[in-house]
Amino acid sequence: MTLSRIVRWPLIFALGALGIPVLLSGCGRSDDSWERIQESGILRIGVDPTFPPFAVTTGDTVEGIDIDLARALAAELGLEPQFSHFGYDGLYDALTTGQVDVLISALVIAPERTKEISYTTPYFDAGLYLFFPDSGRFAKGIGDMNGSTLAVELGSLGHVEALNRQKQDNNLTVLPYESVDAAMAAAVEGEADAALVDYVSGRLFLRDNPAAAHLTFAPISGASEPYAMAVRIGDESLLNELNAALTRLSTSGRLEAIIMKHLGQ
Repeated sequence: MTLSRIVRWPLIFALGALGIPVLLSGCGRSDDSWERIQESGILRIGVDPTFPPFAVTTGDTVEGIDIDLARALAAELGLEPQFSHFGYDGLYDALTTGQVDVLISALVIAPERTKEISYTTPYFDAGLYLFFPDSGRFAKGIGDMNGSTLAVELGSLGHVEALNRQKQDNNLTVLPYESVDAAMAAAVEGEADAALVDYVSGRLFLRDNPAAAHLTFAPISGASEPYAMAVRIGDESLLNELNAALTRLSTSGRLEAIIMKHLGQ
């Protein structure tokens, strides 16, 4: 199975490159917490520790992309990170009731929540990617697949996308497999010309399977899934500080280093 949960279905991209506004918010109450956070010196962070490689409990500690990102952001802001763990369904309630200041937990941007929530600039794209042998054959992505075979996970969003593409190109053959790993293995072994899977699952397969080192990857246009941090809608100063710190981490290469630490080079 893929690593998706709920609507979760990824390479780091330039901030804002998805065409999503840096600030997604509506009109709401003003209750800015930034002054309190500065006085306390603590940034209270909500996270679901059951979604590797973003956050997962290992022994007595929680590790992952979001944990390292949260620590780096807190350091940028001169604060100490304080983590609180919640199930995915409890994250937004924890934020809106004031139990935490920010959610850093691989959250898909949800426009329907923006009456109460403001999202930061996206820091990760977990969308669909095409994985294929590094021959340059599919340099333009899925549009180059006329007459080719495409491996997908049965019932996944990649499967749906491939079938939609097949309607436009009758010469595209879609091969469904029981898992992402099986679809990726088909691309490795030459059973398929390429695999269409979510970025995280595909990158983890490459990390853990040396035989796949000859595969490269490219994003699928229109199939992105941005992850962002979330704050209460009135906390505009906190939102601005987080966005500024995130930009510094991105331009310095530290954000990419955090992501590659967990996904492999």
